[in-house]
Amino acid sequence: MKKTYVLIGNFGSGKSEISINFALNARQEDKKTVLVDLDIVNPYFRSAERKDMLEENGVKLHYPIYAMTSVEATSIPPDIYSVFIDDHETVIFDVGGDPAGAVALGQYNRNFDELESLEVLYVINCMRPLSSSVEENVELLNAIQRTSRLTITGLINNTNLSHETTAETLLEGYDVIIEVSKITHIPVVMTVATGEVIDEFEALISKKSLDTEYIGKLYKITRYMHRDWDSFTEFGI
Repeated sequence: MKKTYVLIGNFGSGKSEISINFALNARQEDKKTVLVDLDIVNPYFRSAERKDMLEENGVKLHYPIYAMTSVEATSIPPDIYSVFIDDHETVIFDVGGDPAGAVALGQYNRNFDELESLEVLYVINCMRPLSSSVEENVELLNAIQRTSRLTITGLINNTNLSHETTAETLLEGYDVIIEVSKITHIPVVMTVATGEVIDEFEALISKKSLDTEYIGKLYKITRYMHRDWDSFTEFGI
């Protein structure tokens, strides 16, 4: 059965990073996978930047026309509709930040309604402006739901400071996401970080008796979108 994920959230929440990891992990399980970069807002951090790597690993990629050029205007190619009816087992939508980015989802509302298995995941990074507090996240989450016409089914704690992230960084996100979950009645499905940080955070769970209901699955990722010298030498950006 086709499994579809829609990742939404604020600018800099880490949607593209998680989307890429979801896609590559699905391919490791030998699932036919397609990643849809639906970001028509931010031209600088997008999963389409890793087009070559994704395609080399067997991930089909759809992205806005002109997304990887110097042309600022972008438009959604009509072939994106094909992901709702083709034989891919895993479909991942990486959506532009905030309500403005979620507008692009509205045109596919009927298609999403017809899916048997759909997860709409709101990604939280409390280290970013406009999503650092409980109130800001609840307001943004509700605005995105209204604009996209989709119901968010799960929350992801991806609180990070890029390569400076520690277990304590994730803990700050935990404190916020608990309250967001209680207010919205949306479950926390995942806590995301690199392997080393997840291992440190797992130890912190026992040490501080954290409530695992608000942690969800501990999901280890590899960073592909970070901007540093190692990334430049490997990927060229």
